[in-house]
Amino acid sequence: MPTVEIPPKALIGMVHVGALPGTPKASQSVDELVRAAVQEVWALAEGGCDAILVENMHDIPYLKREVGPEVVASMTAVCRAINEATDLPCGVQVLAGANEAALAVALAAGLDFIRAEGFVFGHVADEGWMDACAGSLLRYRKQIGAEHIAVWADVKKKHAAHAVTADVSLAETVKAAEFFGADGVIVTGEATGHETSTADLSSARGATKLPVVVGSGVTAENAAAMLQHADAVIVGSALKRDGHWTGPVDLERVKAVAAAVRAAR
Repeated sequence: MPTVEIPPKALIGMVHVGALPGTPKASQSVDELVRAAVQEVWALAEGGCDAILVENMHDIPYLKREVGPEVVASMTAVCRAINEATDLPCGVQVLAGANEAALAVALAAGLDFIRAEGFVFGHVADEGWMDACAGSLLRYRKQIGAEHIAVWADVKKKHAAHAVTADVSLAETVKAAEFFGADGVIVTGEATGHETSTADLSSARGATKLPVVVGSGVTAENAAAMLQHADAVIVGSALKRDGHWTGPVDLERVKAVAAAVRAAR
């Protein structure tokens, strides 16, 4: 099973890449997107992050699973530059649910892990119905020789309705993700920036030996409570100006969250 070399109770800083070519809000060249992303990584590293996660969150509205070669190529260019700019472990997520694309990007760019939506059980997301993908994703990972890249799977993820699996608990979903070959599980709140329930984290922790990662709503104020149950926290909004994911990285905010995470170790 591939693992990501991060310290216990790690802080993973989010890089929200600018809108990529072909998406409705695109306004920058790939070179400009690369420079901006690398500058964010430098700020996150200086502030005390232990790892980096790259995401195409500005590509709204998202496509479901298939994002186009222009997005894959652009994300590869960005991620390769980031990997060359830092010694920190790096991962990538390609929205929405484009997990095979994320694996291809990670392989080409030399990254360590991907964040995968819709790994087990189907759900209704902003983009519509998203079916489970564990079987096809891990076969693709084998096919392209990317078995060294870890797959961290969201469970009962944010920005989605889970009514169709309401009779399947979070703990059972976590167990299914482990059984189907995930290398870690990510637990979130209802939406980006929304606090993750410590009860949900405790439930996930009790259901698996895999790393449990917090995927939303971590701040300097609640990091210690989150890390009582989790092995790492992915933080985006709290590291940005005014605490909103669309803003630039705020170095003082990064330092504050990093200090809270270190204190919780």
